[in-house]
Amino acid sequence: MAKLFSTLIAIFFFHSLIAQNFEKAKLDQYFETLAENQKLMGSVTLSHEGKVIYQNAFGYADIEANIPASSATKYRVGSITKMFTSALILKAVEEGKISLDQKIDRFFPEIENASDISISQLMNHRSGIHSFTSNPDYLQWNTQNKSRKGLYDIIKEGGSDFEPDSKADYSNSNYVLLTWILEDVYMQSYPMLLKKHITDPLKLANTYVGQKTTTASKESYSYKFVGKWEKETETDMSIPLGAGAIVSTTEDLTKFIEGLFAGKIISPASLALMKEMRDNYGRGMFAIPFYDKVSYGHTGGIDEFKSMLGYFQDEKLAFAMAVNGSNIDPNQAAIAVLSAYFGKEYTIPTFSANPLKTEDLDVYLGVYGSTSFPLEVTITKENTTLIGQATGQPKFSLEYKEEHVFIFTPAGLTLEFNPETKEMTLKQGAGNFVLSKK
Repeated sequence: MAKLFSTLIAIFFFHSLIAQNFEKAKLDQYFETLAENQKLMGSVTLSHEGKVIYQNAFGYADIEANIPASSATKYRVGSITKMFTSALILKAVEEGKISLDQKIDRFFPEIENASDISISQLMNHRSGIHSFTSNPDYLQWNTQNKSRKGLYDIIKEGGSDFEPDSKADYSNSNYVLLTWILEDVYMQSYPMLLKKHITDPLKLANTYVGQKTTTASKESYSYKFVGKWEKETETDMSIPLGAGAIVSTTEDLTKFIEGLFAGKIISPASLALMKEMRDNYGRGMFAIPFYDKVSYGHTGGIDEFKSMLGYFQDEKLAFAMAVNGSNIDPNQAAIAVLSAYFGKEYTIPTFSANPLKTEDLDVYLGVYGSTSFPLEVTITKENTTLIGQATGQPKFSLEYKEEHVFIFTPAGLTLEFNPETKEMTLKQGAGNFVLSKK
């Protein structure tokens, strides 16, 4: 699940194993610093050979109720769910209920190109089926309950973006369709299949398909930072299904991936199929190389939750992080954790006070647009924090960098203002757009 300006791309860095140099106190201070400066909230777990060697929780699960995060806090893990769904599909293959090369027209004859799309192509995003989460109106209905027919119609009407198997492109629609295939061949609900084949055998008591968030069950809300933490709306879990509906703890996630690689869910041959890469996509899994090492896992993003899960076979190391509020790029925290474990240098960040007064921001406020840019960007303020919001998108806080320059680090976004010409230059990736104040 993704939103403009908030796409999370996880990159893990791994070095030679020097576990004996692991400095827990420094890493604790690192996360304490992030939490105190309202930069990050969430939980992290490192497990080596099945034993938890580091665990931390920082920030709050529920700010309004003053409930701090703990190791027992449960988070929506977004697309990490796809790893669970892929394992269930391969379990069904092992049991002879389906085959990877069979076409999906048996299940979804109305889907464009259904007679040319295989179950395997759904799994490694080679189907061409348009991702419904990329629809311009997605954020207008994602909080509403959808029936199977209602969601199926949306996927069907989305059509195809490319010919099946001609390339790979990430699509949440693929894994919603895989959810329904599982339910049809087993004649059981996805939550029941998850429980029967994965969470019960691995004793994952804190992992299940989510519903509406409840702190009584130690579930966390998610927050965006717009001068202060603001609770995000909740995607209705009738929508992401096997593409992103699971709730879990970071410790349960490490147990899951350890069990997966230990052959406790599917066979080693089936695991090899998950790990098999084409155009950098596996079947519900990504390979993340670093020099001569390869890790396997997935990332997730739903609402303001961001998560990552990885397993390094040679080191027998499982790593899970779940974040429910980020005012920095969470990948930096992931790098810090792994650097601490592998004995590499990392620094505890320092955060300088914003030198601007609230009245200093007034020259930037307004609505900016251009015929060469598809969206308008509205700039407002919250005390001494500048707030941006693109048309139809969530608000995002801008950090002061230098005179007339503000950044939004999680999305690699830079806004450079020219108060004299009443222009703003938006820079993201290779794109530079000059927008004028209306």
